[in-house]
Amino acid sequence: MGRDVELVNDDWAFAAAELPVNSSWDDVREAGATISLPHTWNAIDGQDGGNDYRRGRSTYARRLPAQPADGETWLEFRGVNSAAEVHVNGVHVGSHQGGYSTFRVDITDALGPENVVLVIVDNSRNTFAYPQRADFTFYGGIYRDVHLIRVARTHFALDHDGGPGVTATPELLGTDAHVRLQADLTGGDEVRFSIDGVASRTVPVRDAVAEASITIPDVRRWHGLRDPHLYELAAELLLDGDVVDRVELRFGCREFEVDPARGFILNGEEYPLRGVSRHQDWEGVGNAITPEMMETDMALLRELGATTVRLAHYQHDQHFYDLCDEAGIVVWAEIPQITEFLPEGKADATSQLTELIVQNRHHASIVCWGLSNEITVTGNGPEVLAAHRELDELAHRLDPTRLTTMAHLFLLETDDPLVGVPDVMSYNLYFGWYVGEVADNDTWLDDFHAAHPGTAIGLAEYGADANLRLQAAEPVRGDYSEQYQAGYHEHMLEMIEARPWLWATHVWNLADFGSDGRDEGGVAGRNLKGLVSFDRTQRKDAFHLYKAAWSNEPFVHVCGRRRVDRAEAVTEVTVYSNQPEVSLLCDGEPVATTAGRLVFHFEVPLSDEHEIRAVAGEQSDSIRVRRVAEPDPDQSLQAAQVVNWFDAEELPSPEGYFSVRDRLSDIKASEQGAAIIDRLMRAAAASRGDVAQNVEIPAAMQAIVDRMTVETLLRQAGAALPAEQIAQLNASLNQIAK
Repeated sequence: MGRDVELVNDDWAFAAAELPVNSSWDDVREAGATISLPHTWNAIDGQDGGNDYRRGRSTYARRLPAQPADGETWLEFRGVNSAAEVHVNGVHVGSHQGGYSTFRVDITDALGPENVVLVIVDNSRNTFAYPQRADFTFYGGIYRDVHLIRVARTHFALDHDGGPGVTATPELLGTDAHVRLQADLTGGDEVRFSIDGVASRTVPVRDAVAEASITIPDVRRWHGLRDPHLYELAAELLLDGDVVDRVELRFGCREFEVDPARGFILNGEEYPLRGVSRHQDWEGVGNAITPEMMETDMALLRELGATTVRLAHYQHDQHFYDLCDEAGIVVWAEIPQITEFLPEGKADATSQLTELIVQNRHHASIVCWGLSNEITVTGNGPEVLAAHRELDELAHRLDPTRLTTMAHLFLLETDDPLVGVPDVMSYNLYFGWYVGEVADNDTWLDDFHAAHPGTAIGLAEYGADANLRLQAAEPVRGDYSEQYQAGYHEHMLEMIEARPWLWATHVWNLADFGSDGRDEGGVAGRNLKGLVSFDRTQRKDAFHLYKAAWSNEPFVHVCGRRRVDRAEAVTEVTVYSNQPEVSLLCDGEPVATTAGRLVFHFEVPLSDEHEIRAVAGEQSDSIRVRRVAEPDPDQSLQAAQVVNWFDAEELPSPEGYFSVRDRLSDIKASEQGAAIIDRLMRAAAASRGDVAQNVEIPAAMQAIVDRMTVETLLRQAGAALPAEQIAQLNASLNQIAK
């Protein structure tokens, strides 16, 4: 009897309630509906805002055939969020905690002539499993594939943390690769390991383990986008000379390091890691995405020319890691230990990291294991540090060939002991969006690099929200316009290119994603920092900026195509291209030809409706615009009127007295002014709910904030304070002499 794997995604019954474990398939269907997997019950309410999506227990059921006369039958779940209890014919056969990894359940002894598997799925809040607090929706459901696996009693291990049962660990030795192989087993005499086109070795089974090594002469290295070569390994389990089980996997041979001065180095070559982060959900679908949707995301990454992707904030589907292997995109993989440290969550973090590594260490694309993200939002201390040190040790014990990493909150002091726990780390910096000016990113990173020249640092997150409906002739921070996001990224891209020592940089995010607690930028339930829309149908202008910087495919893009109605007599047209020269035409007539790199600006007079076309080599792109008396009011937020209100004359600035147009540091020099600023900062902190209000601001961060004017701070906060309160604040400052 060989291994038989059957996809069992069809004909499930689902009920949005917990039913008795001995319920029949018909019972569940009558209480709910018939569905196919992948499935989530939060596809709609997890994306509509209000932070009120249903979190609780639900029931799934499916009928299964009888057990064959010999062998074992297992169920493999690729992802159930976040806890699962599995019952067959009313008998409990297994449980799993952790919403993003593969787990398997042996159902052999519970099977009869007719069978019903019933799965209770629970995404309720608790105090012991990650994640519990984060800026994304925790969709509940059996949202990845389920397989029915039939094997002989003698087989490769199916109960070792959801892994494949076989491990391949290559070590490069000059032009050759020495590949250590291990199989974990249930019975058997021998294992035959074969690397396609290279060699084969048969070794005995001892204590349920078989080990071997095979040398690959003149090895072809996995080298990112240039040559993502993969080797195929087959492992066959022999009993009395017969093959009773077989496992296949792919691996790559490469070596890498991170140098604090040179950045990431792949196979001895400097290889800048420049890319994006990715969440797995889609609009109207939640996390129950299809392989085709994953392939669409991969196509977007390849179009960008990205060399890396951070798969945040949890373990992603095996299919996507496979796609990264094949495309040559370097991966940062991580567990969902995020935002809020759970004193009772130590066992869960250990389990999720173990499963992440055991299930994925054969993927050539993965170079680092992420231990946590912004874990100090709600506090820091010795317990947090100790837990991360233990996780770091675990990661190196399970996989000594890869690095460990963390993504730190921008409020974490750079000399905090937590910063030095992993091999490499990155910060999430949002200067120019949540706080400060965009140029403060340059200052912060340069100060860190000067103070810690021997420490590698990267950017795990940076970005600005953009609602494609919102357009601005004169974009300002906090207006959520496509133009502000594009200008922000223009600066960030230039900054990154001037600092090759950044070991990895990841734009936040590839696409807009569901965060049911958000209500910003005119769209509830969504984080709008994506370079493409939530449904992946529209590329924002910033997407094309990075394509210009990273892709070798010749192209040109005219920005601002969604800002058709323009009230200005002369409009600025921005063009992105990876060609050295761009010509602009208006209604077929030349406007100008400009040489440059990536970003090209033109001034175009407007009188009526016009076609504006950019030509770069053999590439061209065009938009249509028209002159109007007033800009389209639907293309700006009502909240943006608060931002514009600062220009009104009813905010006086009397000579010799403070006003909202003075810097915080100057106002704080006065005792009375310091008290006002303290109240203001508390209100600003409250306007961003995912940052704890009791977190002490580091000195470097405080220096940046103090350079801001009150006006700048309030512009950033948008409508956090109503106009009348801003007027009262200014009046109070007007009473304090300088």
